[in-house]
Amino acid sequence: MRFYGITDVGKERSKNEDIILIPENSDDVQLFVLADGMGGATAGEVASKLAVDACKEYFESNIERAQNDPYEIREVMREAILAANDKVLEMSINNEKYYGMGTTLIALYVCKNKIYIGHIGDSRVYRIRKNIIRQLTKDHSFVQELVNSGTITKQEAKNHPRKNVLTKVIGYEENIQPDIITKGFLKDDVILMCSDGLSNMVEDKEIYEIIVKNTSDVYNMTKTLVDEANQAGGLDNISVITISND
Repeated sequence: MRFYGITDVGKERSKNEDIILIPENSDDVQLFVLADGMGGATAGEVASKLAVDACKEYFESNIERAQNDPYEIREVMREAILAANDKVLEMSINNEKYYGMGTTLIALYVCKNKIYIGHIGDSRVYRIRKNIIRQLTKDHSFVQELVNSGTITKQEAKNHPRKNVLTKVIGYEENIQPDIITKGFLKDDVILMCSDGLSNMVEDKEIYEIIVKNTSDVYNMTKTLVDEANQAGGLDNISVITISND
């Protein structure tokens, strides 16, 4: 397994409120985390950093108890995201300058031939398998609810004026319930984790083409995706993690 991650400020923002976490080496717990913070002043970057650190600390301190049991792994993932939510919410309540801050959060754990995903918000996980790119997560957003109800199409959602309105965010309410997903991770699969700085700027078809052209080099794959988002305007911070199952 090979992986790489980049977070970039983009072309329009003055600071980067995204945070990513990847394992330092193959002996580490294979946990990947991505957060896209929001809030005034420095609140967004504070929220994303708090969430990622709290998620990592809880997950790595408790994953041994799961003993590779799929149900227990999912529970540890859920609890880790709740711990992140508690940390951000506590800071928001107790410090006036951080009031109302929040962040999206994706945590992804690789274990044997499976990936375990926990997420809140509209940062995404895709899986590229053979000739198909598939979005594994569903955005917690106003327009996604419209798509779910059949009110608008996926194509209409891309340009909807309220596409950035989120329905779930880390740090906004107690006892938030993350989506927990388990998927297969087979040989030659590629997993992409990204903030909306990529998914809002680059079409899924283009993302697929870049990944397929760079399957042997996760660094080039990741860098090219970030470069493409910047070339399309770079309107937001851009975070990308790619994981290739050789």
